[in-house]
Amino acid sequence: QVQLVESGGGLVQPGGSLRLSCAASGSIISIYAMGWYRQAPGKQRDLVASITSAGFVTYAQSVKGRFTISRDNAKNTVYLQMNSLKPEDTAAYYCKMNRLRGDVWGQGTQVTVSS
Repeated sequence: QVQLVESGGGLVQPGGSLRLSCAASGSIISIYAMGWYRQAPGKQRDLVASITSAGFVTYAQSVKGRFTISRDNAKNTVYLQMNSLKPEDTAAYYCKMNRLRGDVWGQGTQVTVSS
């Protein structure tokens, strides 16, 4: 069974940085596109960043230039480096593995940006 476990969330001041990790077990990530999503209370879950198996990346306009998605296939882990954080980045962040047989989601990690 495939599992994704996110970590690295927490409370940070505006302008600060965090690095989220998404560790996969039960499957290798190298052949799948992976994505980071976020969901604030009362709002829909939105794509933040994605990376294909070939390493092609896309970002939501709101995080371009501040967030960086990367993958370490040897560690079976995807990362989201978040810099210059803003209060509006506050949300639960989720990792997703895109599979034809059905997507796999992690349980999420909370990021709170506040002074």
